[in-house]
Amino acid sequence: MALAQHLRAESDFEQLPDDVPISANIADIEEKRGFTSHFVFVIEVKTKGGSKYLIYRRYRQFYALQSKLEERFGPENKTSPFTCSLPVLPAKVYMGAKQEIAESRIPALNAYMKHLLSLPVWVLMDADIRIFFYQSTYDSEQVPQALRRLRPRTRKVKSVSPQGASFDRLAAPRAEALFDFTGNSKLELSFKVGDVIFLLSRINKDWLEGTAKGATGIFPVSFVKIIKDFPEEDDPTNWLRCYYYEDAISTIKDIAVEEDLSSTPLFTDLRELVRREFQREDIALNYQDADGDLIRLLSDEDVGLMVRRAQGIPSQKRLFPWKLHITPKDNYSVYNTAP
Repeated sequence: MALAQHLRAESDFEQLPDDVPISANIADIEEKRGFTSHFVFVIEVKTKGGSKYLIYRRYRQFYALQSKLEERFGPENKTSPFTCSLPVLPAKVYMGAKQEIAESRIPALNAYMKHLLSLPVWVLMDADIRIFFYQSTYDSEQVPQALRRLRPRTRKVKSVSPQGASFDRLAAPRAEALFDFTGNSKLELSFKVGDVIFLLSRINKDWLEGTAKGATGIFPVSFVKIIKDFPEEDDPTNWLRCYYYEDAISTIKDIAVEEDLSSTPLFTDLRELVRREFQREDIALNYQDADGDLIRLLSDEDVGLMVRRAQGIPSQKRLFPWKLHITPKDNYSVYNTAP
């Protein structure tokens, strides 16, 4: 008998709910971009009930989980009767290429999760462990990079009969076809202009999955008009608004950033993000003060001041309250006084 199941058998394993994870292994790593690029671990989780799914976790999420478990169940806790020997998490690394660091952590993190999922039931049922291994809506909507050259698979759904289903249909996310669309494969949903398509999932920003007239498949977002969208979900993507000035013309660009709206980036990370997005090295970062004047950013202290001054300013949902104004590096005419 496997160690995890053996320990659980001694702790009423059969009484555990079917959605409790019994194993987790890292299948891949993927690069994501916030203010700076970072790597996430693509983890395949198997549950007691036999289901299998993928979750996406950063190292800092492992670290946060371990800190909570040590506080709650570690041997240093003298007040709780529930303590145990916790697994050892690989230490933080501050030097080296991010991809190489992520790759090198895979064996140690796999061993960590194996030990973690072998702990007694009262640890396994801890809310933080359950949340860590839970597949969120965001996790379920990700398409692993290794499969992006292929069209994503679709799931089979039961057809809905018109009788007695009008309420469900009105409540369901749906779209109306603006144009005819003929799928190129069995994975794609064909439809005619005016058809109503009931939405099942969002594959990515360009493709949806839906069902119409008994058929299920994926189709381009640009071919339909959304009548009722999916409910707002736990998506870590927020948007940084940038005003770009060139030849007396200002254009607006919103950059997708997987960071919390309350976070403050480092100046160098912010500069590299903007250089990458605008594909220019000779640019300067600025913010606009209360008088409408541009103030150039030169350091972490300047970025911190910009973020603090933006606190309390009304902002659109999922949009950072502070904005960047991007100007040519050698153009000082945008300032009231030259430095």
